[in-house]
Amino acid sequence: MSVLEEPLKTTVGDRTAKAMAEHLDLHTVGDLLHHYPRRYAERGELTRLADLETDEHVTVVAQVEKAAMLGTGRGRRLQVVITDGSGRLTLVFFGRGAYHPQKELLPGRRALFAGKVTVFNGKRQLAHPDYKPLAGQEGAGADAAADEWAGKLLPLYPACRQLASWQLQQAVDTVVDGLEATGWEGVADPLPAALRAERGLVPLREALLKVHRPKTKADLWAARDRLKWDEAFVLQIALARRRHAAGQLPAVPRVAPAEGLLADFDARLPFTLTEGQRRVSADIFADLATDHPMHRLLQGEVGSGKTLVALRAMLAVVDAGGQAAMLAPTEVLAQQHHRSITEMMGELAEAGLLGGAEHGTKVELLTGSSGAAARRRALLDLATGEAGIVVGTHALIEDKVQFHDLGLVVVDEQHRFGVEQRDALRAKGNRGDDKRTPHLLVMTATPIPRTVAMTVFGDLETSVLDQLPAGRSPIASHVVPAADKPHFLSRAWERVREEVEGGHQAYVVCPRIGDSAEEAEAKGGKTGKGSGKGAAEAPSPEDEAEKRPPLAVLDVAAQLSAAPGAPLAGLRVEVLHGRMQPDAKDDVMRRFAAGDVDVLVATTVIEVGVNVPNATGMVIMDADRFGVSQLHQLRGRVGRGAAAGLCLLVTEMPEGTPARTRLDAVAATQDGFRLSRIDLEQRREGDVLGQAQSGARSSLKMLAVIDDEDVIAEARDAAAAIVAQDPELTAYPELRGALASLLDDEREQFLDKG
Repeated sequence: MSVLEEPLKTTVGDRTAKAMAEHLDLHTVGDLLHHYPRRYAERGELTRLADLETDEHVTVVAQVEKAAMLGTGRGRRLQVVITDGSGRLTLVFFGRGAYHPQKELLPGRRALFAGKVTVFNGKRQLAHPDYKPLAGQEGAGADAAADEWAGKLLPLYPACRQLASWQLQQAVDTVVDGLEATGWEGVADPLPAALRAERGLVPLREALLKVHRPKTKADLWAARDRLKWDEAFVLQIALARRRHAAGQLPAVPRVAPAEGLLADFDARLPFTLTEGQRRVSADIFADLATDHPMHRLLQGEVGSGKTLVALRAMLAVVDAGGQAAMLAPTEVLAQQHHRSITEMMGELAEAGLLGGAEHGTKVELLTGSSGAAARRRALLDLATGEAGIVVGTHALIEDKVQFHDLGLVVVDEQHRFGVEQRDALRAKGNRGDDKRTPHLLVMTATPIPRTVAMTVFGDLETSVLDQLPAGRSPIASHVVPAADKPHFLSRAWERVREEVEGGHQAYVVCPRIGDSAEEAEAKGGKTGKGSGKGAAEAPSPEDEAEKRPPLAVLDVAAQLSAAPGAPLAGLRVEVLHGRMQPDAKDDVMRRFAAGDVDVLVATTVIEVGVNVPNATGMVIMDADRFGVSQLHQLRGRVGRGAAAGLCLLVTEMPEGTPARTRLDAVAATQDGFRLSRIDLEQRREGDVLGQAQSGARSSLKMLAVIDDEDVIAEARDAAAAIVAQDPELTAYPELRGALASLLDDEREQFLDKG
């Protein structure tokens, strides 16, 4: 067993090891060594007390002149006055932090002190400074100790209530001291020596030493360069092996004939495909024609025509004798996809019916709320092959659902699905002893930066639709500061009324439903983030906005239309949310699409797939409660026809706050790729191997996928070259070991099933 795999209890003791395992998910020596400092405190240059400047990090050598414990109860504090002959400085320690200094900082004692100079009641002070007694050290010895101590970078570790940063540093020091004593015996370097030399990277043991005990900032940069590369490279090795394994699986080639369903469909299209749609379709058709399964990610802007591209792929598979299944995350979206597909296909979707086309097929819908008769018909048509296309929700995964010859699985909004769900549907293509795998097309309307696509979806070939079809109109977006300028909100409702009077329709989006079930769930929970400030300090407007419960669909709809003087009184206002019965939701959407509803007050259930070209206006209430990408998705529901779109982002957040800045960014651009970078920079990337689905911590500790684009791209190329020569990594046992430690059972399953 590698020394890095040894359990921590053998090094730091049972009690500390238990706390590390339970609260920081650290179990082995390797886990602790890869628990890197989140930042480093700089003690600063040695400074005379007379030369101190406010807000500077300083280190001073001085003697304690006097010390006294002041106050009572929770307000107790230790106040120490020090001098170096050139001036005086006050030190203050609060609460339990005063216990050790009270014993050690006695009048006459000499010590090193380090901290940030602040001013309180007109006097300079250091609050809770680091210090090191210099008892017994005089002259040159004291000067040398002071110089060494002053220039040191102090690691500050991600900690928890049970384990402070200094306790983690002690544990790391214990581990590092032990490894230093043995010359780091048993710590294998996973990077091939040639690759390390080519990139000028330090050995692993040197990187680990320097990241925990940097003597200079140059040490720190060298350590970070190496550790970032390790994370990127080992991850890309895992994804390269995944791509290689997928290429070895058997699949049925699906080549559409020159004359058939796809050709008939293309002939009836009332518009010309964009260049991007033609290019992406050509890539997909080439993949479908091979004897190993396609693994392709199709991403693009809202409204770029991904559904049309996916439908053409499904028609090609049906033409070639197979079936296609589209998996949607919600019933509303599944119904919307089914409706738009059957409308686009017309008589081509009516095989077997009077008036159905010669090359037609059946397009079935299967959801949890499908009636018994419709369900029986759909199951029979899928089993016999009568239905070439089925659109559905999780209901498609049930054991009763059997396909005659499933050739293509299309997963829409893949981030809404667990890995097992996608895997279960693809497994339905394995008929008896025939273990051929269906082709896979994953779609997302959330633009993904190139680095994220290389990291999160590194096992998929990526296609991007970055053109909007002809006829799509621009969307004007504005932030409405409801708290600062209430009349702006009044004007927003006037604009909604103007859109309706102009023959159009509008959405109003709220973060919450506001029904009794939701209220019951929220009881006992938090109503906001809180300010984190003391009770005596007045809360800021930002704190107040955060503490208020999010606005709810049912409340807002009533306020807008119920009373005679309400802002939208007289307009046809309806609500739509996820807790409505499926039939009721479908009825509301049908009437809205038909123009029988003027304003739809909804939750984010309309976020994807809803296509009503006549809807031109959108007001998003409490817009600061939504993420950047989600706001972009919602905004994409308007401006889908010839008339220009309008999106108003209502917030009570003051100007200059991070939330307001985020909204300003959304209003300033319609470039989804730019917005996705902003979104990722703010919330980081989660666990790129899939544990983010369960809310677990990120597997990336040093690498940032947005900032380290070059590292990721180079690591991907290097990993692909190694795996192409040696897929099993037979010649790289150390790399294989690093891969095993990165891929625990849960992550291994994620990659196996992704």
